Amino acid sequence: MKKYFILGFLTLGVLMGCTQNGDLELEGGLYMKGSSPHSYLVIEDQKSHKSYKIQNAKVFNLTQRQKEVVKLKAKLVKKAIGPGFPAVIEVVEVK
Repeated sequence: MKKYFILGFLTLGVLMGCTQNGDLELEGGLYMKGSSPHSYLVIEDQKSHKSYKIQNAKVFNLTQRQKEVVKLKAKLVKKAIGPGFPAVIEVVEVK
C-alpha cells in the first residue's frame, strides 16, 4: 500500500513539473500602461483577468494593435511580484 502511494505521488509530481514549463496561450486586449518615458505594452487576459507585460512588442509590431483583442503564444520570462509589477512575457507567435 505504501509503495503505491509513493509511486502515485512521484507520478503526480512529474506531471505537474511537465505542465509548468512557462508556455502560455493568452487572449485579450493590448493596452499601454505607465507614464512616459516608463510606459510599456500589456495584454490583459480575458480568462484570468491578469495583465502581462510584453517584453518584445516591437518584434511583432504589437504597439500598432492597441485596444484590439489578440491571441498570443508566449513564454513566461518573469513572475509577477506585486501590484504595479506584472509578470513579463516574451511573445513567440501571434495567432
